[in-house]
Amino acid sequence: MWSRRALSADGALQSNLRCDCPEHWDGFKHAYPRYDRRYYDGLVAKMLGCSDPDQMGYSEYRCLQCEEGTHRVAMSCKSSLCLRCAKVYVDTWVRQVRQMLHEGVIYRHIVLTMPALLRTTFYQQSQALLSPFMRCGRRCLDDVFSRISGRPLTGGYIMVIQTHGRNGQYNPHLHIIATSGGWDRQAQQWVHLDYVPYPLLRKKWQWHLLTMLRQTVKTSAIRRLVDTCYTRYREGFVTNVQKGEVPARYQSLARYLAKYVVSPPISLRRIDRYDGHHVTYHYRSHKSERVERETVDVYIFIGRMVQHVLPKGFQRVRYYGVQATKTFTTLKGLIQEALAKVKGLIKGAIKIIAPMTYRERYQQSTGRDPLRCPHCHAEMGIWKIWHPKYGVIYDELEVIKKGKYASQAPRAAPAGSSGRTVWPAAGGISVSLPGLR
Repeated sequence: MWSRRALSADGALQSNLRCDCPEHWDGFKHAYPRYDRRYYDGLVAKMLGCSDPDQMGYSEYRCLQCEEGTHRVAMSCKSSLCLRCAKVYVDTWVRQVRQMLHEGVIYRHIVLTMPALLRTTFYQQSQALLSPFMRCGRRCLDDVFSRISGRPLTGGYIMVIQTHGRNGQYNPHLHIIATSGGWDRQAQQWVHLDYVPYPLLRKKWQWHLLTMLRQTVKTSAIRRLVDTCYTRYREGFVTNVQKGEVPARYQSLARYLAKYVVSPPISLRRIDRYDGHHVTYHYRSHKSERVERETVDVYIFIGRMVQHVLPKGFQRVRYYGVQATKTFTTLKGLIQEALAKVKGLIKGAIKIIAPMTYRERYQQSTGRDPLRCPHCHAEMGIWKIWHPKYGVIYDELEVIKKGKYASQAPRAAPAGSSGRTVWPAAGGISVSLPGLR
């Protein structure tokens, strides 16, 4: 949980970065024309306006008991460049993925990487290579599972591409939540695999990745690069298979993977200092397993952030095999029926935590309920919602004028009428609103 002092420091740092960003962004585009595009300008503009109610819109809450308490919540930008929106995006992503896991199936976390020798090529050819990169990860794992079992299997994969390492530099790799086994379509049977041989996975991943690269970018330079990789990396490419069951170590499998979906290259909490020209940040090194610090020019810092923005419309998270959205519902019943016949699998291994609301996130960070009136401690209600494009979306004052809080007591019919009793609309309560006409 963040302390109020930490939140204040992060807010001041974020404010300084945002104030200087327009000037630095123009200079950065001049130095790196590749990013002088409307798409990137739009992302930066959204990031600069994040949490500014006049630019992004807001929801306003007001206490209807004492009429003193108010609270305004600015809308977030949800830009992939924003250092503040990642946590909210985690909750959103968890909400999407929580229904996409097969109960009773054991899942493992697998990481597929590439050597530094290939990273420049992937950076320069990102439009052409990133989608095939994800697809060949799926083909590799299906190949490995089939090789181990001795029969063709289709595994299930929730696959996330991450393009940065811990120090923020370009380092594309795949984080995969993979089923420990696969579906045998011919036998209509779920085949569980107790282990994945590490040497086999390394060799298979190297072959699938380099074959994809050679088939996608058909140049003599790429052919030479592929040959060099086979010569230099005789044991295959580095992979990592997490031991044991992912759900046993984490309360929520979806939330565990979500940190790889939305974590910015360099999060706000890792930035230690900014003096207007240089940025100092820290990270935990894979090699030393120690916290290391790095100070870079502000243009380098911007570059390390913006180079990880994926092309517009690119799907960072993809579902393959028995996790694919098109076949998930069809296969779910078959897999559950097959699992009932298999001993040793954990029923209900997957546990998904419901997403947190704004109110819950605020309470967790500050220890204070933002929608509790500071004067009378009553719960505040929504008063107005305003959006810069659509204007006023909801106005409680207008609802009040239409009779929402009218008295529930029956009113006598006017003199000379048929004598029927007139009842107000249901659900209202009386409230004092001085000056309301």
